[in-house]
Amino acid sequence: MEAALLICCCVVFISWVFTVKVGYAIWWRPRVLGKQLEKQGIRGPPYKLLYGNVKEINKLNQEAISKPMGHSHQIVPRIFPFFLETVQNYGKICVTWFGETPRVIIMDTELIKDILSDKFGHFAKPPVNPLVILLAQGLALAEGEKWARQRRIINPAFHMEKLKGMLPEFARCCKEMVERWEKLVGEDGNFEIDVLPELQNLTVDVISRTAFGSSFEEGKRIFELQQEQADLCIQAVRIIYIPGFRFVPTEKNMRRKKIHKKVRGIIQELIQKKETEIKSGTLYNHDLLGLLLESNNTNDNKSKLTLDDVIEECKLFYFAGQETTSTLLTWTMVVLSMHPTWQQRARDEVMQVIGSQYTYLPTLEQLSHLKIVNMILNEVLRLYPPGPLLLRQTYKRISLRGIDFPAGVELALPVIMIHHDRELWGDDADEFQPTRFSDGVSKASKHPFAFFPFGGGPRICIGQNFALIEAKMVLAMVLMKFSFHLSPLYTHAPCQQLTLQPQHGAPIILHKL
Repeated sequence: MEAALLICCCVVFISWVFTVKVGYAIWWRPRVLGKQLEKQGIRGPPYKLLYGNVKEINKLNQEAISKPMGHSHQIVPRIFPFFLETVQNYGKICVTWFGETPRVIIMDTELIKDILSDKFGHFAKPPVNPLVILLAQGLALAEGEKWARQRRIINPAFHMEKLKGMLPEFARCCKEMVERWEKLVGEDGNFEIDVLPELQNLTVDVISRTAFGSSFEEGKRIFELQQEQADLCIQAVRIIYIPGFRFVPTEKNMRRKKIHKKVRGIIQELIQKKETEIKSGTLYNHDLLGLLLESNNTNDNKSKLTLDDVIEECKLFYFAGQETTSTLLTWTMVVLSMHPTWQQRARDEVMQVIGSQYTYLPTLEQLSHLKIVNMILNEVLRLYPPGPLLLRQTYKRISLRGIDFPAGVELALPVIMIHHDRELWGDDADEFQPTRFSDGVSKASKHPFAFFPFGGGPRICIGQNFALIEAKMVLAMVLMKFSFHLSPLYTHAPCQQLTLQPQHGAPIILHKL
């Protein structure tokens, strides 16, 4: 009898503790944080138990992408309808709720500069859904000393001299694509093609050759698996994650784990091949994978990368490096199809600086003199940034420019909304005007930190120069051989996946010059 009573008391106590913890997490803590922010004038839609504003966000997102838009660059209402509505109703510093976590939208460029600069280490990346981690971790999610060590090891792979040595491979990959396109031309000199998968294949080829010394077939297989994993990740981040759900053997969870295992296996084979080259002394191309492995030739265990570290860096670069550049190039071809005058101006510059033949492939110096092409790429990055949103989280209380942010608050930096802000860019903020970058990035807007497509501060994208040089090379070589315009089948429907993508592809008609 006493034993039964004791067990009953234990069950009651455990249930009470669990109830208190859950109540604190989903009711008391959000209420306290919301009050602290509200006292400082930071308001927003009311918090709803457990879900926050997620249901409203998903509803508006689905409504926005359910219908196409005209050939306009005014895409913020389609990408972030809930954020836009919140800012219009509550001001440029306001709060929304992702589950029980307050997510403060920051539209103040001075605050954004301080947050991204993070001179005192007060901010971190928010906790990531465990289902998303299966896509890739690496440098993007590392923090503290681990991030500093990995950044130090990877940096040499992206020095300008190293990128200069990659140019022949950039050109060779692009030349093969262009020559294949030329064979598709009909009797009238035209042909139609969806450039999105074409440019994805191109950037996979470039990364496979320059970063890992592998074949296109190996890279394509990794990309296809990572693309499927990304689609599964998108489904995961749109709902509130329930702790422990990743262990539930649902069909999607099992597929996520299977893809994760397959990608690891392919990359491990690449690593073993590269390690053999290093040991035999036959490694002559110090690519990213070679640098990662050679960094381990030290007696300092703190400076070494584990096998898991190397694999995750490879997964991240295969996906992020390919995705960023292919997206930028796709939107550039779409936008130049909409603006044929700028397309011709870019072509004239390419012909003048580089010439019309492939006898001499573009050099780094020639690419650096493509001022109009550079202006166009920057304007496309402004209107269609690959990553429309950056997130940070406070892990302790911090005061910035008179605002006290409690610990555990997420800070949402809506890149695309800043890039389209009329107060920063003028009344033509939603128009394609590359001339705004004629005097450089810092003078293009009313604030030098109003343009940050690759992030900013110490965590700025390490592959920024890689992506821009590759994009210049590809665009220049395409402009030499083709003019292009939108297919009647093209539907202008930008949507946010993990990057900003054309929802229905990018069918374009190319004309051989």
